[in-house]
Amino acid sequence: MAAFFIFPKILFIFASLIALLYLVHMRSFTCRLFLLLFFPLSVAAATLPPAAAIASAHPLATQAGHEILAQGGNAFDAAVAVAAALAVVEPYNSGLGGGGFFLLHRARDKFEVMIDARERAPLAATKDMYLNQEGKPIAGLSIDGACAAAIPGVPAALVHLAKKYGRLPLKKSLMPAIRLARDGFAVSKLYAKQTLRQHDRLQAFPVTADVFYNQGFIYAPGEKLRQPQLARTLERLAAKGHDGFYRGMTAVRLVDGVRAAGGIWSQKDLADYRVSERAPVRGVYRNMRITSAPLPSSGGVGLIEMLNILQGFDLVALDKTERDRHVIEAMRLAYRDRAQYLGDADFVSVDAAHFLDPAYAAQLRQEISDPDKTPQPAKAEGTNTTHFSIIDRAGNRVAATLSINTLFGSGFMPADTGVLLNNEMDDFVLKPNVPNTYGLIGSEANAIAPGKRPLSSMTPTFLETDDEVVVLGTPGGSRIISMVLLAALELADRHGAPKDLVNVPRFHHQYSPNVVEHEAQAFDDAERHALEQNGYRLQGVPIGYGNMQIVAWSKKKGMLEAVSDPRGEGSGVVK
Repeated sequence: MAAFFIFPKILFIFASLIALLYLVHMRSFTCRLFLLLFFPLSVAAATLPPAAAIASAHPLATQAGHEILAQGGNAFDAAVAVAAALAVVEPYNSGLGGGGFFLLHRARDKFEVMIDARERAPLAATKDMYLNQEGKPIAGLSIDGACAAAIPGVPAALVHLAKKYGRLPLKKSLMPAIRLARDGFAVSKLYAKQTLRQHDRLQAFPVTADVFYNQGFIYAPGEKLRQPQLARTLERLAAKGHDGFYRGMTAVRLVDGVRAAGGIWSQKDLADYRVSERAPVRGVYRNMRITSAPLPSSGGVGLIEMLNILQGFDLVALDKTERDRHVIEAMRLAYRDRAQYLGDADFVSVDAAHFLDPAYAAQLRQEISDPDKTPQPAKAEGTNTTHFSIIDRAGNRVAATLSINTLFGSGFMPADTGVLLNNEMDDFVLKPNVPNTYGLIGSEANAIAPGKRPLSSMTPTFLETDDEVVVLGTPGGSRIISMVLLAALELADRHGAPKDLVNVPRFHHQYSPNVVEHEAQAFDDAERHALEQNGYRLQGVPIGYGNMQIVAWSKKKGMLEAVSDPRGEGSGVVK
């Protein structure tokens, strides 16, 4: 869904400029006073968005964000409301039991920062905790149940956003989510579909099944789902902030539930959790500036590395097959570096600046003419993450990507909390060169260590030209970075509108397995044949993947748009 709003003050500003010229000619004291008091205001008005825009993966979450903006909140308050609402209405993708990254831009001083709310490994975690006596990964142990869960970061991020960047009390910004959990919401077709997909798995966890099933049956579309336990957990968070989740009653119930089910959490794990503020990574492609997520997300590093590689080619002049081949190879090379070198920079030495250096990209370009094409079996991919984008009337903006990892995370919910826990421990490297559930491999740089954050692919991003600001991101597991790349190329090379960015047909290469996954419309028969003749192994994805959310502000046109990916059920609304 797209919405836009034409800037209503153009005529007013034009009249102001005429008046300014007249007053300059007058050269009076009154003129000077008028210029000092009035003209800066008219110029400022010309550089502000005409409205506020939110795009998220669920209409109720978008609505929650606008509700908070209407009450005087800014984009950061709205981000609290949207993230919390998604935790209620989209439990298969994100929640209080997960983590993520919030990329912020504060308009008044152009300050930008990433709030790192990535989950942390428990302090009792060990490097080989998921391996058997033969040194092989134990099937399912890092995916299902309490032992798969890392310490969640979303609640801490909501508190931090409200306290440091918002204008409203946390309690007010959480109220829409509390209301949705307490009073219930009508479940969607997608909710019913996702529950059905995980039916056997969810039934293995009685507490979880009791919450997400209606007296043992899957909720039908339109039936109301109430989550009173989650409402009470949100209320404690609203009342006591950080301590309302990471200490006290909620913390005790979380730890007791995890340990009773074989997990290794402690009260200290929760009490010690804090978000980190990190400087974003930045790059330039053509006339477009990129601001994106730093480590422990590989998203920004990978995105900018790919764009730096492609900067050396005139993609617009190439035919489609050659253009796509160059893009595939840029993906392959950047994902190779991800696998070999990237990890939590608080724990391992990573020279991120090297991978962002255009000179390094120039070296990598030499490999594109001689790619290694040893076929390997493909691995299924997940989409169980969420993203939302916000721009408010002051020009503040947020790109936030949140996750519990796979569909319904670990499947485990501690009793009396309503909090479904993540299974982000699987995002660590269980053993070098052994793929995780997304088929990604890694090295010692991403090995498990106590308190360490697992490497992520989440890529909340700002794309900017002199005339336009685009705030975007998407779920999609390891395919997130390649989706954002294709949208960035659509904007920079083809001047695509926001709807074009979300609709661009998607393809993906992640180095290992050596397979090009693609949506059906990405390549026609002739291009498929040409790529296969070049040695590529193609694998079609039966349904579209990803769920990109974009808000875009055209300063030149005075227009704001909010676009939600048609592959999902979200909504983009401008008010």
